[in-house]
Amino acid sequence: MQKRILIAEDSATILEIIRQTVEAGGYAALTAVDGQETLEKARKEAPDLIILDLMLPKLDGYKVCRFLKFDEKYKKIPIIILTARAQESDKQLSQEVGADAYLNKPFDPEKLLAKIAEFIGA
Repeated sequence: MQKRILIAEDSATILEIIRQTVEAGGYAALTAVDGQETLEKARKEAPDLIILDLMLPKLDGYKVCRFLKFDEKYKKIPIIILTARAQESDKQLSQEVGADAYLNKPFDPEKLLAKIAEFIGA
């Protein structure tokens, strides 16, 4: 069965690029455009991995990550933060809320797929 990846991104253009990258890697893509929708889909669908933007409307990526990582039922889902925020403090805070990896935009599709494979295999 295909591994499922939930992509949380509020920019339609970037969301489409990530979706195409994920699907080209052989994964099924689920999408969400704000933090609230991301949290609801993560809880309903229990994806194999989540690619999470930090700057999302309604609930930011830090809060979404914390809600999932501090919940026994969902804490094992790997979360890759994919963001334009490149400051060390952002990376630090991402680690504190439980993110498994941190990548910056613009991203290299090969690097993203390698990171996904590291967590859930091909």
